[in-house]
Amino acid sequence: MRRSRKVKILATLGPASSSEDMIKKLFEAGADAFRINMSHTDHPLMRELVRRIRSVETQLGRPIGILADLQGPKLRVGKFTNSKEALEIGQTFTLDDNPELGNSKRVYLPHPEILSSVQPGHRLLIDDGKLELKAVACDGKSIVCTVVAGNKISDRKGVSLPDTDLPVGALTEKDRADLDAVLAEGVDWVALSFIQRPEDLAEARKIARGRALLLSKIEKPQAVARLAEIIELSDALMVARGDLGVEMPLEAVPGIQKQITRAARRAGKPVVIATQMLESMISAPVPTRAEVSDVATAVFEGADAVMLSAESAAGEYPVEAVATMNRIAIQIEQDQNFAGIINAQRSEPEATGADAISLASRQIAETLKLSAIVTYTSSGTTGLRAARERPQVPIIALSPVVQTARRLSLVWGTHCVVTEDATDLDDMVDRACRIAYEEGFGRPGDRVIVTAGVPLGTPGATNMLRIAYVGAEGRGGA
Repeated sequence: MRRSRKVKILATLGPASSSEDMIKKLFEAGADAFRINMSHTDHPLMRELVRRIRSVETQLGRPIGILADLQGPKLRVGKFTNSKEALEIGQTFTLDDNPELGNSKRVYLPHPEILSSVQPGHRLLIDDGKLELKAVACDGKSIVCTVVAGNKISDRKGVSLPDTDLPVGALTEKDRADLDAVLAEGVDWVALSFIQRPEDLAEARKIARGRALLLSKIEKPQAVARLAEIIELSDALMVARGDLGVEMPLEAVPGIQKQITRAARRAGKPVVIATQMLESMISAPVPTRAEVSDVATAVFEGADAVMLSAESAAGEYPVEAVATMNRIAIQIEQDQNFAGIINAQRSEPEATGADAISLASRQIAETLKLSAIVTYTSSGTTGLRAARERPQVPIIALSPVVQTARRLSLVWGTHCVVTEDATDLDDMVDRACRIAYEEGFGRPGDRVIVTAGVPLGTPGATNMLRIAYVGAEGRGGA
């Protein structure tokens, strides 16, 4: 099953899309990988979802990536005597360590790390920013605030702290249990929520030990401020625009999205654009014009993947949402301006043999109008470097490791095929041409460019390229 686009689609599974039949329909409609949101999924259901995805993978003969999204620290206020209270702008309101039920003057905040970290002048955003408080006095046990915006507060509403760097890691006890569970099931990617600093990845990486790749969700101002360091320690990034838009001015989010996307592209790390991309399709069969433009912007920017959240997880039209996103992406990539915009954002290659080969293979493929770039990749690194170039021709990533093929399902432009490693150079060329023919990328007489590492099977040692003709029945010829 060959896609007619290079950007990938990541679809979230949920009540509307948990059955094996629906997962298959979503994949056939265009989903390349599936997200399991551990905020709403217990371990038995997670295991069943993984089993169903792998069953669909077997039926369709295509590698499918699975991303498990950890919940991260959820900071919430306590409860109120009347469940909710009306507030007035300008009044004083206190968050403290007293576990008694709250009232219109105070509420319990069961997070000592917040009480000890917030400083006068810091903002506290409650209920996704619907209520804004400003700290005026802090003593480690209470935070006295002034109400800046909003007029009500109710039980267990979330707290966001855009100005405060909390001295806690990104993994909670629930996250550690979830991480162990998803790693045991062989998921391909793990998303870490509410990353603040590069050190937040250390514990997860130590637990994962390479069994899954780590994706950092950028949704806090502190993460944006240390973006370069976080990118260096991450395997991929996600622009999590929901919480990012709560903790930062809404008008700043589009620019930050471009900043993160371009920084990830320069580093050769996949980047996913998420949150509210086709939000209206939760309850409507067609998106708004603004949502179509939003998806188009991410595609023009060269993002590796675009994500559906509630649209596919809980919406009334999950298949239609995926199909719509698929059509938008295809149309944008065929736009006459697309190649020029992508080329203008291309980064200079690093001074490595792998980068030099990737650059040369793209230039040769585009100059000679070859049918595809066929790259052998054991660890996935060669596939990533090829995708970093954003070539106009398709990338066929051949790997003997099924986990590598699944991980590359989030990477721009890669069509992944699981195949045995080549035995020698002739077999390498023959195998590349045959698979290009069988997968619909080349016909007899077409040419492809083949890149690999010699000696064969050496991870990260891409040092060879070769142009080959697709012969009769797909056999290769120099």
